[in-house]
Formats: sequence, C-alpha cells, structure tokens
Amino acid sequence: MQRRSFLKKAGLGLAAGAVAAPAIVRAQPVIQWRLASSFPKNLDTLYGAAEILSRRVAEGSDGKFQIRVFAAGEIVPGLQVLDAVQNGTVQCGHTAPYYYIGKDPAFAFATAMPFGLNARQQNAWMYYGGGLEAMAALFKDYGCVQFPTGNTGVQMGGWYRREIKTLADLKGLKMRVAGLAGQVLAKLGVVGQQIAGGEIYQALERGTIDAAEWVGPYDDEKLGLNKVAKYYYYPGWWEGGPQLSTIVNLKEWDALPKQYKSIFESACAEANVHMLASYDAKNPEALKRLVGGGAQLRQFSKPIMEAAQKAAFEIFDEAAAKSPHFKRIYAQWLKFRSDQFLWFRVAEMSYDNFTFTSAARPAAKK
Repeated sequence: MQRRSFLKKAGLGLAAGAVAAPAIVRAQPVIQWRLASSFPKNLDTLYGAAEILSRRVAEGSDGKFQIRVFAAGEIVPGLQVLDAVQNGTVQCGHTAPYYYIGKDPAFAFATAMPFGLNARQQNAWMYYGGGLEAMAALFKDYGCVQFPTGNTGVQMGGWYRREIKTLADLKGLKMRVAGLAGQVLAKLGVVGQQIAGGEIYQALERGTIDAAEWVGPYDDEKLGLNKVAKYYYYPGWWEGGPQLSTIVNLKEWDALPKQYKSIFESACAEANVHMLASYDAKNPEALKRLVGGGAQLRQFSKPIMEAAQKAAFEIFDEAAAKSPHFKRIYAQWLKFRSDQFLWFRVAEMSYDNFTFTSAARPAAKK
C-alpha cells in the first residue's frame, strides 16, 4: 500500500511537471528570427548545423521561437555574415569568424590558428579554458555575442594542380585559403585569396587560382574539387580544429526571454557535437572514393611544415603588436595551448601512434 501510494503521488507530481513546462512556454512571446549562413545548402554538414539549431529551438519552445535559415547569397554573401548581424539585417548568423580577420586578426581565435588547437582542445578552451570570456569583448565591439556551433576536426591541406615538393614550389602559387593561413603562406611566397565555398570550384576550374583548401574529403568531394586538381595534400596545419560559430546581434540577444536563451544555447551546443561526429563518420568513406577516383594523396614535407610554423609565430607576434584584442587573447591562449599539448603528448599521442600503426590490427569485416 505504501509503495502504491508513493507511485500515485509521484505520478501526480510528474503529471503536474508535464503540464507546467508547456504552460511556461505558452506564456512566452512568438519570436521569428532570420539566420544568414556562410555556407551553401549542398554542404549539408556545415549548413546542416544551422538547421539543427533552428529545429531544436522550435521544438524546445513549442514552436514559439522560430529561426529561418538562409544559405550563403540568399540574403548576404557568405563572407558578409558578421556585417549583416552587426547592422541588424538579420538577427543571427552561422559562420567561421576567421573570415573577418580583416576587421581584427583576433577573430581567428574563434575558428582556428595555424598550428593551434585540435577540435577537442578548442572546445576545452572555449567552454572551460576562458575562451568564450576572452572572445566576448571582441564580439561585443561589433555588437554581437558568439556561441560555438560546430567543428570540422583537423582539415586537409587542399587540392593542387601540381606537386608541392619544396618551398620553391610555393613561390607565386595562387591559392584559396582562409584565416591567418593566407598571411603565413604569403611569407612563403603564396598569393592567398579568400573565396566563399560555393565559388571555389569555378575559380580553380578557370585557373583563377592554382590550388584551394576547403575542409576535408566529404565536403571537398561535394564541391568537386578533385575534378579540377589532382594532388590532395595533408595535413591542414592551419586548421587543427576549426570551430564554426553562431553570432547573434547583442540587442536581439538581450531582448530574448531567459527560457529562449537557454534553449538557444543548448541547441548550439548540440549542433557543435553533431558536426564533428558527422565529419568523423563521413570522411573515411569519402577519402576512399576520392583516392579510388584518381586523387593523389601527398603529405607536406617536414621542411615546408617547419617553415610554415616559423612564419606562423612571426605573424602572431606582428598581429599582437597591432591588435590589443589579439595581444590580450594570445597570451592566455598560448599558455592553454602549451598545457594541452603537454597532456595530449602523454596519453593521446602515445595511444594514437600505437593503435593507428599497429601491425596487429584486425581486418575490417565485410
């Protein structure tokens, strides 16, 4: 009898809770936002992160909070999302903040730094290492607030019409590249250009550029880059764990009800997890298809990697001398990077090096 009485009371409590939650949502206002993405719809993993965000926000608010997603070019070009959010053309945008290093080089920290953090380390820095707090002041200067919403994992080094065997082969190379990598490569003789994802194929096909990097096998295959360049290099040392972000107009964010803010932040975090998982699941098969179709895998030589790393830290010092935001964030980020690299060398690297190369690996079952 006591057990049945307890279950009856518990059931009433659960029922009351089930009624209360929707009642709270019903009391909230109807809000409709527009989100400008930096990516085309055919890149389902990148563009799809914004769709996850939109869907979860609608579900969590019982349809009261709606976010309509627009692909690159539908409202503004892919590289103008920050401007659109800042001036209120849209309430929010999904983008790679390093697209805006022309405004301030410190935006690179919110996506990827050459020879910087991998995906797990980037998340650790953002959520628990002070990264979100460090970036907040920069985004506030542009009337925005930022939320991590995706990561591709370490990227490939791009597609090249000819082999890159020595540093001399980089001289005069015209290459699509994003973020601070363009400035690093410029020190090695490369002529860098920042081109939106949906325009890369045409530029490479027409010979406007000689090489291009985008993300990795899954997306590169979708863009058809293997059809216009033969040599596929790795690793993408400029993007060890590039993060995508949702940026929100600060006034719009401040005006949101508390419950909607909570739903929005949770949806961004979910999309952040899903993007990396999706790429990790899809890239292996895509790489097999690309190699089977004739792509020639090549690894950057050690001299090229060493020269690029030296140039990268020279760029960082130059940026710190020009940008107060970069100088402030760089000191904190550099210490975090050092600690993370030490820890990953102890456990992660030793585990990966053994298991990835072990001769005792069982063959995959068909």
